[in-house]
Amino acid sequence: MSSETLEKVLSGRFPEYGPWLESAGAREADRKLLNAGMIAEPELMQLYAEHFQLPVADEEALGEPEVYPGISSEALERLGCLPFAWDEESVRILTADPYSLDEAEYLFRNSLKLCCRFELVRRALLERLLSRVGRGDEEKEEADSLQEDENTLRTMAGEAKIVRLVNDVFSRALDLGASDIHVEPGEESVSIRCRVDGVLTEIMSVPRSQFPAIASRIKLIAGLNIAESRLPQDGRTNFQLGKMKLDMRVSTIPILTGESIVLRLLNSESITFDLKTLGMSDDVLEQFQQLIQIPHGIILVVGPTGSGKTTTLYSVISQLNDQKKKIITVEDPVEYKTPGLCQMQVNAKIGVTFASGLRSIVRQDPDIILVGEIRDRETADIAINAALTGHLVLSTLHTNDAVGAVTRLLDMGMESFLVASAMYGVLSQRLVRKICPVCGGSGKAEDSSRCRRCNGTGYKGRCGIFELLRLNDDFRRAVNTNAPSSELEKIAVANGMRTLREDGLAKVKAGITTMDELTRSVSEGE
Repeated sequence: MSSETLEKVLSGRFPEYGPWLESAGAREADRKLLNAGMIAEPELMQLYAEHFQLPVADEEALGEPEVYPGISSEALERLGCLPFAWDEESVRILTADPYSLDEAEYLFRNSLKLCCRFELVRRALLERLLSRVGRGDEEKEEADSLQEDENTLRTMAGEAKIVRLVNDVFSRALDLGASDIHVEPGEESVSIRCRVDGVLTEIMSVPRSQFPAIASRIKLIAGLNIAESRLPQDGRTNFQLGKMKLDMRVSTIPILTGESIVLRLLNSESITFDLKTLGMSDDVLEQFQQLIQIPHGIILVVGPTGSGKTTTLYSVISQLNDQKKKIITVEDPVEYKTPGLCQMQVNAKIGVTFASGLRSIVRQDPDIILVGEIRDRETADIAINAALTGHLVLSTLHTNDAVGAVTRLLDMGMESFLVASAMYGVLSQRLVRKICPVCGGSGKAEDSSRCRRCNGTGYKGRCGIFELLRLNDDFRRAVNTNAPSSELEKIAVANGMRTLREDGLAKVKAGITTMDELTRSVSEGE
């Protein structure tokens, strides 16, 4: 099948990259999608096998290549091919680049005078084999060692005890309702911790000797390079555990004692996007419901990482999502795939940033635009102009409070009159743990044993505390005159804004959370 046909297949699989794929060309698109972690190499090889009608080589059965001396190693590297073995009639050629088949077959037919039999292999393996061409014995031994190391890691990762251990970690994380799993090797042991209701708790410690196998198992599941431990890697995968399907994001970084591995568990099936369940007080919920009905303007949700901003935005989108509106999102990454939305994922490696994505989105005739985060002036400028030209723009900022969103945009270089004109509201939020309904916060069961519902922590689940700023004429005039944030805060409070701390204190008095938890989440100044 032609490269153009496969290009269309990839465009269909990644519609948000369709125009880019067409302009980049299939070969370059494949490599960038692969490098960016958008598609795993085994999956890409399967596409190649189906669309180019080529077999996939049994890599474990490959022996020493019988390199033909008549073709330079430079030509082989350029074509992504390697003549591996031959007989009197044909030559077996390994390839990781099926787009070069016509050129490669022409070269090999003229040089070897034999029929060509192409087989697909992983690019990493082909590069190792090509690197052996013309090398001395010492370099060949090094290449052999690398191949042996990778094969050893694959064998270790497939051992039954390692498979059971990693599956047990996943099962325990699910039972605890964890959002993240952290695998951290030390000098003598490996600490495995889960983040539950925003707090990390160690669930397991295993000998340091097991780390290479555990890391390799996780990397294989995520489609990462198991032989690479010197560079950061990112991947995303679906993993079946019994009847449960896990959607996971996996990130690795090199550290002094090995690699730190973090798995974000994304289980959208268990999440209900409903503004009424977030913990807003009745008056704040009513005001926010009114705010999101405006036809144009910017509404921001602010707070630190892990404060629930994405959940709030998706709750808004869930309420506004209907057939009468065109809703487009640009996110990094797309965490929750939602029917009815056009969702674009940021990928800076191929030039898809918040700014470039947003610039393209405004030409798509949207009614509502969700920007995962405003990070720079360019993105802010496009978002504000979109809001001023008839679009409802929803986004997030990393600021400590609602008023801070205004000063943050001004610090980015935005004109005060544009901010005052485009912005309609800011919701600042934090997440606090709720008192366990079974043990009442004691962490103990009736028989004085550990409470099974909260695992002895005294807390189960989380809810939000909120600070809603609605811009009125007084506030806009103050913004236009570049009033300091302290004055903006006074105007907001005078016009009815309840601060984060005040909302938190109300939830403490209502018995929803504790003062210790409020202090952990919100500073005195907030």
